[in-house]
Amino acid sequence: MNLRIVVTGTDTGIGKTVFSAALAGALNAFYWKPVQAGLDDETDRETVMRLSGLPEQRLVREVYRLKTPASPHLAARIDGVSIDPRKLALPETDRPLVIEGAGGLMVPLTESLTYVDVMARWNVPVVLCARTTLGTINHSLLSIEALRMRRIPLLGVAFVGDENEESERVICKMGEARRLGRLPHLASLTGENLRAAFAQHFNLDDFLKDGS
Repeated sequence: MNLRIVVTGTDTGIGKTVFSAALAGALNAFYWKPVQAGLDDETDRETVMRLSGLPEQRLVREVYRLKTPASPHLAARIDGVSIDPRKLALPETDRPLVIEGAGGLMVPLTESLTYVDVMARWNVPVVLCARTTLGTINHSLLSIEALRMRRIPLLGVAFVGDENEESERVICKMGEARRLGRLPHLASLTGENLRAAFAQHFNLDDFLKDGS
């Protein structure tokens, strides 16, 4: 079976789509975001297509494309759609697959199902993207605890933002998690700059290990 990695975040808007683009490009992988909520602006799939350098056929179509930029359970209700977890089975690919979640772990897909419930069924290694700003310690440790409670393998934490050595250190120490690296904010976010930053700040071999 090919390598499969889930990219999730401590909350929404932290840069996990940009990180997913960098990781998928570095692995020469497939990319898949099962549920997209919000279609007016560039979708996450389109962002990854623009930044990763991957051909369009490596960008797996979403299972659910919801118009409203909101929590998936609410966006689905507004669109008159019912999210069926059975349709969220991992696609078969002949190369590595990077799967991007929506928001954080406890984001509801329905009123009885969260994203982390689906991740537990997948049971593939997870990369947790975390901010470096104030509040990140609490959000990160709670997210790590939620993964561990469900015995979901954690590859490690990928920080996004300006350097915050103490927060990064204490999250990984208290959470007993591997620090994968930190993706800095890029003044010019292009595919070329993103690939260079990922290569500089991360070791691709760390993503080929088993989660803990």
